[in-house]
Amino acid sequence: MNLPNKLTVFRILLIPVFMLIVIFGGDASVKVAGTTVYWKLVIAAVVFAVASATDWFDGHIARSRNLVTNFGKFADPLADKMLTMTAFIMLISLNLAPAWVIAIIVCRELAVTGLRLILAENKGQVMAAAMPGKIKTTCQMLSIIFLLVGDFYHIGTILLYIALIFTIYSGWDYFHNSWDVFEGSM
Repeated sequence: MNLPNKLTVFRILLIPVFMLIVIFGGDASVKVAGTTVYWKLVIAAVVFAVASATDWFDGHIARSRNLVTNFGKFADPLADKMLTMTAFIMLISLNLAPAWVIAIIVCRELAVTGLRLILAENKGQVMAAAMPGKIKTTCQMLSIIFLLVGDFYHIGTILLYIALIFTIYSGWDYFHNSWDVFEGSM
């Protein structure tokens, strides 16, 4: 297994660590500028940030060293979705993110994943991430980190709504550019 794939597997393994910290991390807190900051959420944000960083590193290493594999093409986007969806669900349970926003994000992720499967099966195409999708992912990951760290909740909320806009736009963009796969089958 090459280094990029090891980083992807590491990202997947950090997901239950992240969840356990959020669920069982205790309630130790400190007041910062009038805001209660829970240490477990700060630690969870650090774990999430490390996991998120592996997304950039595995892709950069795979492309720069020509280490792109079928496992990486499959596991890397799956790991990203598993990580962000888990974090978003945990944010709902902590009342740090509105469920309706997360529902739209999750539905878009499922729809685009389905579209990718159809394109791969019917046309043998691997749909690469376009720039709006990359912006969406970056905003999602940053929003999660800022929402977890109590003193930056407002920044996290703004980033979450920016992520929502790019979630909707990039989903529309993927389907608009690939709509021909559905022609004649409706």
